[in-house]
Amino acid sequence: MNQQAVRLRDVVEADLPHFFAHQLDPAANQMAAFTAKDPTDQAVFLKHWRKVMADPGITVQTILLGDAVVGYVLHHNWFGNPEVSYWLDRRVWGQGVATAALGTFLQQTAVRPLHARVVMDNAGSLRVLEKCGFVRVGTDHGFAQARGRQVKEIILRLD
Repeated sequence: MNQQAVRLRDVVEADLPHFFAHQLDPAANQMAAFTAKDPTDQAVFLKHWRKVMADPGITVQTILLGDAVVGYVLHHNWFGNPEVSYWLDRRVWGQGVATAALGTFLQQTAVRPLHARVVMDNAGSLRVLEKCGFVRVGTDHGFAQARGRQVKEIILRLD
């Protein structure tokens, strides 16, 4: 994958159908674990995303591979600490896109420390976060809608 082909830009309304399609993927939901109760409910999805886009406390960027919308990366304070999160179209997993996008996002984001959470068995996302400088600082448990049960999470921090 040509790392130069990965770009970030502000999210626009036209990106939302792409994000919705990405999160419909059952394998992606399983891996992310912490998803919407009903990922097929487009009205709830759009309401959530419009709220995200309007919140000045959230920085969110669309991930582009060439001209294709392949995901998003954001930081928020939903759980008390500044935290980074991202979602990537499964068709580009394992190609370095997440690492390139997150690396660029972190260069543009001065917020530190920045936290991240990843479900224990999501080795790909854990690898991305660690490549970008995040270190493991603890664990937690949470109810994962996509799995219908409690799961263990790894908590990471970037100083």
